Amino acid sequence: MEKWLVHFVVTAWPNEGESDIVSPTRSNTICAMLYLPLRVGILILLNVCAFYASAMAMPRASDVRLGIHSDKTRLVVELSERVESTHFALADPYRIVIDLPEVTWDVAPATQQRKGGLVAGLRFGLFKPGQSRLVLDLKGPAVVAQSFVLPPREGYPFRLVVDLKPLSRDAFMAAMPPPTPVSRPQQRQAPQLTRKTAADPFVVVLDPGHGGVDPGAISPTGFFEKNLTLTYARAIRDVLAGNANTKVVMTRDSDVFLRLRERVAAAREADGDLFVSLHADSIANPRVRGGGIYTLSEQASDAEAAALATKENRADIIAGVDLVSRDDEVASILIELTQRETMNYSARFANALIPELKQHIQLRSKPHRFAGFRVLKAPDVPSVLVELGYLSNREDEAMLRSTRHRAEIASAIAEAIDAYRRELGR
Repeated sequence: MEKWLVHFVVTAWPNEGESDIVSPTRSNTICAMLYLPLRVGILILLNVCAFYASAMAMPRASDVRLGIHSDKTRLVVELSERVESTHFALADPYRIVIDLPEVTWDVAPATQQRKGGLVAGLRFGLFKPGQSRLVLDLKGPAVVAQSFVLPPREGYPFRLVVDLKPLSRDAFMAAMPPPTPVSRPQQRQAPQLTRKTAADPFVVVLDPGHGGVDPGAISPTGFFEKNLTLTYARAIRDVLAGNANTKVVMTRDSDVFLRLRERVAAAREADGDLFVSLHADSIANPRVRGGGIYTLSEQASDAEAAALATKENRADIIAGVDLVSRDDEVASILIELTQRETMNYSARFANALIPELKQHIQLRSKPHRFAGFRVLKAPDVPSVLVELGYLSNREDEAMLRSTRHRAEIASAIAEAIDAYRRELGR
């Protein structure tokens, strides 16, 4: 039979104990050669070529930098091709939001920590399919004085240039479009926990925190929380897949941004029995380490829990979302406090999770805490937020990025979920 030699590239798996969470700009590959029947080989080759042609067709950003001048702050984005961009401003806090077509961000992770001049911080990534976003946190009110694209020259590729100049708050506010009016939400009956039978699948909604334009915490080595949480959610999903009585729903399964309200809505739309939001925090003191479990309360258990809730509740602001224009349904969910029954079930799962986690990770003192986390406000889905550790602590980061530890922690969380399910008679 006639044969066809196919040469292709595949991702190499790490050895046991090594991290398989890699930088977005690096990956390990190996080459393989297979002898396949001619027709099969041609089909595979065409599919591979189509995949790489699609990836190569997407504009690529190779650098994002700031230039500080006496009269302006200049943002420069190096791009593989000319792209169209739009921008708008948001107040309280002051931000400039720049929207682009979907871009491959082939830049060093440390780029997201650049700041200077009028810019207090910046971040970029996928905002939604087909659209990338770059958000500039401002030290004060400022305006985009000009925006243009420079053609390739002198060794540089295309460059999107955005010049910022300071202005007064009054001028800043006057230049902003009027806010979208939000009608008062209608009164509606409070939702109830769905009563299910043992024959119904137990629906677990896994929520990898952050994503896309919102990187979450960034470790001293430049590792992003959003990548860690997605990898852990996938690992937990894979363990739970072995249980025929459990159905797993992921709020996201790629590096894409989700509004907090979209995460809450996903839990409710899935008719979830349990919502688990995964995170890994950072803190100024690099010696602080350890995980914790949080449930909802309008009154925080302590100042640290309150500060964490405030930080996590800023996710929409970080991605450049205008919080004024929430829709009625979301406003209703946010105003309507979670029912006491739902909060009690959330606490029951948290208590089941603590002994499982403490076998594998160091937990903070008082490992179960509570505060007003917006992502936990599904009124009819018991919800917990799991902080896996501190990326600002090198020991925690090394542990969380270890393949072996990730498998252990994923199994521990899955076992706690299964124990909670059995306790409910499901």
